Amino acid sequence: MELGLIGLGKMGGNMRERIRRAGHTVIGYDRNPDVADVHSLDELVSKLNKGPRVVWVMVPAGVPTQITIDELAELLSPGDIVVDGGNSRWTDDEKHAEQLNAKGIGFVDCGVSGGIWGLENGYALMYGGAAEHVARVQPIFDALKPEGQGGAVHAGKVGAGHFAKMVHNGIEYAMMQAYAEGWELLEKVDSVTDVREVVRSWQEGTVIRSWLLDLAVRALDEDEHLSKLRGYAEDSGEGRWTVEAAIDHAVPLPAITASLFARFASRQEDSPQMKMVAALRNQFGGHAVESSEK
Repeated sequence: MELGLIGLGKMGGNMRERIRRAGHTVIGYDRNPDVADVHSLDELVSKLNKGPRVVWVMVPAGVPTQITIDELAELLSPGDIVVDGGNSRWTDDEKHAEQLNAKGIGFVDCGVSGGIWGLENGYALMYGGAAEHVARVQPIFDALKPEGQGGAVHAGKVGAGHFAKMVHNGIEYAMMQAYAEGWELLEKVDSVTDVREVVRSWQEGTVIRSWLLDLAVRALDEDEHLSKLRGYAEDSGEGRWTVEAAIDHAVPLPAITASLFARFASRQEDSPQMKMVAALRNQFGGHAVESSEK
């Protein structure tokens, strides 16, 4: 099968290689000419055999994805299919599907998980769209997914794939926060003398073992007390969208919400909120405060 792939960054580049290893032809475009097979979207579309063509988009969510969809809507033909494999918001999927459908072009949204390890291990895939569009892309899904029966799901109609991936990432936020809090507490007490080996011991036979835990051990092997890192963590959007969806549907998500707010706190070297908390504790209880000069 032939595939046009737009966006050859850390994930897109590895996806191109995995698909090629499965015997498919991939024509890739990226703004970086050093990694691109072609040098424009027009050239990419013209290189693909005539209909029905499949083009997979792996660019940042929001404006970059919208610009790409706009261009493809003018370049592709009725019967062709666009797959958005980036981290787009599910509500954008509905708009993109409507925009492309007006041109007779199919649309599938696909949440992709696997990061830099996906080339060797495969990518977990959650996709949404009409059954006939999914069927057309199925050989590519099969090439990307992990070996075995699991690792991929047709989650539902358009938007379902990215919604499922959003919830996946929200859960990921909470799991990482729990590991981080436990690690910090272990580091604080004098009685635990080898925190790294305690965390390593959890990898076998415990109910909290996971790939994230394996990655935590890997990080501690590289930097035992994480002293080389600054305590700052960005959020890529899915955590916020998960909390917003929970509000819209009146679903309580206390752990995921707290983990998102913890990331916000990481961006404050001197928390304004804690200044007020310290001031109030001093006012009502005479508790000591620290000077900002210290």
